Amino acid sequence: MISSLSRFESVDESSISAIREEVDYLLDTLEVLRATNEISNDAFLESGSIQGGLTLILNLLAQGIPDEANSQLIRLKQRANSIHESFPELDGKVEGLR
Repeated sequence: MISSLSRFESVDESSISAIREEVDYLLDTLEVLRATNEISNDAFLESGSIQGGLTLILNLLAQGIPDEANSQLIRLKQRANSIHESFPELDGKVEGLR
């Protein structure tokens, strides 16, 4: 999750397609990892907040509110750090399927 978000230092309307690709990647990858028991259901559920947060950022950018989108990105990165503390193997597993 940390690696996914590190792709974005800040976001604006030009980031929309990259964020969409990341949301789709996370959706597919997390499903595979959960289905193959590579990650726990708890890790899957926690990581869903990152995917949801990226979707919120997309909506904010589509509405022309980049400042709020960037504030949300900062909070999302903090959330990713918290998830990493609970599930330190998650980031490596997600990135390992890239």
